[in-house]
Amino acid sequence: MKYIDEFRRKNLIQRLSLKIKEITPQGEVKIMEVCGTHTQSFFRFGLGGFLPPNIRLICGPGCPVCVSTQDYIDQAIQVSQEKNTIIATFGDMLRLPGSRSSLEREKAQGADVRVVYSTLDSLRLARHNPEKKVVFLAVGFETTASTIALSVILAKQEKLRNLFFHSSLKLMPPALAHLLKDKRLNLDGLLCPGHVSAIIGLIPYNFIPRKFALPCCVAGFEPLDILEGVYMLLRQINSNNPRVDNQYSRVVTRKGNLAASKVIREVFQTTSASWRGLGEIPGSGLKIKSQFSEFDAKRVFSLPKNRLAFSAQQKSCRCADILKGLITPGECGLFSGACTPDHPIGPCMVSKEGTCSIYYKYR
Repeated sequence: MKYIDEFRRKNLIQRLSLKIKEITPQGEVKIMEVCGTHTQSFFRFGLGGFLPPNIRLICGPGCPVCVSTQDYIDQAIQVSQEKNTIIATFGDMLRLPGSRSSLEREKAQGADVRVVYSTLDSLRLARHNPEKKVVFLAVGFETTASTIALSVILAKQEKLRNLFFHSSLKLMPPALAHLLKDKRLNLDGLLCPGHVSAIIGLIPYNFIPRKFALPCCVAGFEPLDILEGVYMLLRQINSNNPRVDNQYSRVVTRKGNLAASKVIREVFQTTSASWRGLGEIPGSGLKIKSQFSEFDAKRVFSLPKNRLAFSAQQKSCRCADILKGLITPGECGLFSGACTPDHPIGPCMVSKEGTCSIYYKYR
């Protein structure tokens, strides 16, 4: 297969759907699709109609915007209010609510906040604005970490003195290990994220079948990818032989992208990180190494953790339970009423990969 439309052929989808129905066991089968792109594709293509009703796909913490903490947003807002400072960020971060404001509101009030489409754009901004401090909001998982690490290396090579990175980068395997300890989930299988796996490969997931006796499968994002991933999980469940399967073999290899992993290790070291909804997870974050500390916004701007103030609506937001897969958006009292894409209360309604945003759009 070479083209996207080959992964969307209805006759193949229908045939695979019949094969899935033939091997689906009795009783509820709970599969967590970790990545927000899986959730988006599942609803966009109406894949629920091709699965037996007892197969339940639930959402996980695979949206980097959604798991960014309110504290991190407050810090970014604090930096945006400093003179001669440019905030460079991906677009989804603009509307993410802090305790009292958002970057979108600060921009409307005069803060210099600019949307970029690549980490390399932050280097261009720094070169063209030597009199200003440019702060890039480094948010994402292993996929983005490699491009951000490369940008830090290039900044050092170019001796840029006005470019800084505010890291909220997170690692997926430690978060999954933390999540799977919650007995309330009672999962039967995991669809592991394709983009992250393209970088880290399959080996980091070995703990899932070994420690939790849980089947898992790395899958792509097209309809046939997702359905075949479900089929491969069902075969593991029926054989009682949990392992790490790779449906996305055209992109993901066992060892992953070694060059990308090397550049991440060169610039970053692991650290404890706070995840919205999951709390503090040891070894799940990336911070800039001391040899690149001149580019670390936390050091340059002295950003302490803020004491958070939550509004009554924010306290009622159930994004934390949604990110854990414990409830669906419809079970949150704010969903589609007080909380909409035009007026998000919580982070799950902001990003196009956010569970609430996806449910709102495709319900």
